[in-house]
Amino acid sequence: MLKQTLMLMAAVIVCGCNPPATQTSAPEIALYAMDCGHAAFSDIDGFADDGSVKGQARDLVVPCYLIRHPSGDLIWDTGLPEAIADMPDGLAPPGYPARFTVPVKLSAQLAQLNLTPADIEYVSFSHMHSDHTGNGNLFAHSTWIVDADERTRMFDAEHRADPQDFNNYNQLEAAQTRPIEGDGDYDVFGDGSVVIVQAPGHTPGHTVLRVNLRNAGTVLLTGDMWHLRESRERRLVPRFNTDRAQTLASMDKVEALAAETNARVIRQHVQEDFDALPHFPQPLN
Repeated sequence: MLKQTLMLMAAVIVCGCNPPATQTSAPEIALYAMDCGHAAFSDIDGFADDGSVKGQARDLVVPCYLIRHPSGDLIWDTGLPEAIADMPDGLAPPGYPARFTVPVKLSAQLAQLNLTPADIEYVSFSHMHSDHTGNGNLFAHSTWIVDADERTRMFDAEHRADPQDFNNYNQLEAAQTRPIEGDGDYDVFGDGSVVIVQAPGHTPGHTVLRVNLRNAGTVLLTGDMWHLRESRERRLVPRFNTDRAQTLASMDKVEALAAETNARVIRQHVQEDFDALPHFPQPLN
């Protein structure tokens, strides 16, 4: 063994190269959780089609996530439109049982890391709803990674006619795009560290993000898989989901993935899950 070690050292000195690595180390990745809004609901009946939460009030958090990888930065979900931050009383759409507020603009939070939206290489959304795509147009110069079915729905005639949502992301139609075809996972950086997982049912192309961190292990950012703290345990399906059976199948898929990877599951709109993450601008890594 000593002879082999000396020979290896001599080879390094002669050639000026590094000795061969015995294993590939995980890349340095940091996950930042940003507060991109709040939704104060007077009635959360829409979040369970069995009527079990009818008449209950609830406050939901609306997060954005920045994943910093040696090969580039990814924004995952962009929260409510940051223009709401300029509205003293927030936004209360007529006939909708919620008031939306934005305490700090997404662009201002990025600035705390010396970043602008133009610095972000990749953008992706768990799905198309306005509390996830509200600042989509800020990243029109990024590469957009999107489920092909979701992209079709986002630009069909029905949604083009709804300016409240469509005008938040309409510039992405001309963005450089990487469509996710079929039902397979999408490896963002090609090393298995950040993977978009298909989990349709809430919308046609709803997705979940799996992030493998060196210290914290696997984290699952689950989008609108579960809106409420009780939704996961009780398998509650929102009334407005596009496909109930698909939703339940996706729940099973994500639960199996969580068990297989011993993942930390983040129910994105649940305040306690958001609060358990490092307070921005501190990262989870």
